[in-house]
Amino acid sequence: MVPGTLSASQNSMLGYHLSMKPTRQASASSYFEPQLSAHAADRLVESIVSDQRTRHISAAYLPQREAIVDVVEKLRALMFPGFFGQRDLSESSLPSHVQATLDHVSQSLFQQVSGALRYQKNVESGSPVFAQQCAECDTAASQIVSTFIGTLPAVRRNLSLDVQAAYDGDPAAQHTDEIIFCYPGLRALTVHRLAHELYKLHVPLIPRIMSEHAHSATGIDIHPGARIGASFFIDHGTGVVIGETSSIGDHCKIYQGVTLGAKSFQKDDRGRLRRGVKRHPTLEDHVTVYAGATILGGDTVVGAGSVINGGVFLTSSVPPGSVVRAPKAEVTIRSNPEMPPANYFI
Repeated sequence: MVPGTLSASQNSMLGYHLSMKPTRQASASSYFEPQLSAHAADRLVESIVSDQRTRHISAAYLPQREAIVDVVEKLRALMFPGFFGQRDLSESSLPSHVQATLDHVSQSLFQQVSGALRYQKNVESGSPVFAQQCAECDTAASQIVSTFIGTLPAVRRNLSLDVQAAYDGDPAAQHTDEIIFCYPGLRALTVHRLAHELYKLHVPLIPRIMSEHAHSATGIDIHPGARIGASFFIDHGTGVVIGETSSIGDHCKIYQGVTLGAKSFQKDDRGRLRRGVKRHPTLEDHVTVYAGATILGGDTVVGAGSVINGGVFLTSSVPPGSVVRAPKAEVTIRSNPEMPPANYFI
């Protein structure tokens, strides 16, 4: 066969594929008529109007998830300048870059916080209308944003300690830069430490939007209410859950699949869940929790310097310096009857 030409079988296949190409002129039934969906649209509108739980009409001033995510990413670039966001920074250009970014973040965050406060006010009053200005909300939002911006240097210091803790705790890491660029645990912690500051300022909605953005990106679910000490390391991270009222001390480390959860939910006299009570465990300083462990209960305290082995299910407190392990599973090793031959290859 001449190089560059097709064999008979290849020509045959080419002819087959060409024969499958759709013709320009299709039958009338191949075209979708938009007017046919008018009845479906009417039914969908009726469904939206009839269910107040799943819609907000006249909601121009509600927080916008996209704007909040943009704020998160710009703050992340301020926490780790040169790693994310603008790359051509120098010591001389850094002050103007930081000022410009803070101006943008402050203005955008002000709009979102004001909307969140307006949302809370109208929900508490039972009003379904959010498209109204609220001078009181604007004043409170301005104070909140100013206070929040003032916390950023301390947040950066904590994140720097988290980076070092990850490097010290993972022999697979070759440099602290690798932690910042690559580790999902640090990304989740970055968002958490920012969201937690807004949570402490009693900002509704926005901290949860931030934490769930990180959750969807990393698989690590940290409620913004959780209190986390210095030098915290989440290794691998997938499936980690840290509940709202969890308290974690300094120099703690947890692995993938760890749950710090609630043992039960208290109810009031009318059978409704009680909110705002401690439901999640406390880890004191220098606690390590290995993969797949579950620790439940607001009255559960893991003492300082303790190690919780993988797969443990813990619902009671342990004293400092403890090692908690689950019963060893029985392991059986047998020959594989389907073992491929030594010369097997793909």
